[in-house]
Amino acid sequence: MIESAVLWLLKVLAVPTVGLTSVFIISLVAATLLPLGSEPAVFAVIKANGALFWPVILVATAGNTLGGAVDYWLGYGAKQVCARERDSRWCGWLRRYGAKTMLLAWMPGVGDPICTLGGWLKLPFWPSVAYMAIGKFVRYVLMIWVLLNVPDGFWRQVAAWLA
Repeated sequence: MIESAVLWLLKVLAVPTVGLTSVFIISLVAATLLPLGSEPAVFAVIKANGALFWPVILVATAGNTLGGAVDYWLGYGAKQVCARERDSRWCGWLRRYGAKTMLLAWMPGVGDPICTLGGWLKLPFWPSVAYMAIGKFVRYVLMIWVLLNVPDGFWRQVAAWLA
């Protein structure tokens, strides 16, 4: 049921007239603890209209950062529920380096939990969000730059394999 709901949502959001809206929503959802990547949507919109490179990067960064802030607040509220994890290695590392650890919020698999733990440890909110935004922005710029430099023939071959 969840898979069909996600597929329906992605189909609805793929409408070209809502490209930036789609990128924002997908980037926001991808930054939560749900297993969804925003890079394919960001790349598709930029590949379809190269003039939108910076608007798409900025919208994706904003959505992904807002999703990271949601993770932060989930962690902030979950502190009472998960008090036994207080002495874990991750928490000690986050306490030691503080809000700067949010630069790693871009990392697949561990970035979203880092945001959640940052909130749980009550790291300063605005510095955490700023570092999240920097890390996510750099990730999008580098990832899309690399993808745009892959020859179009490669993408056609991938599409042929998937069809």
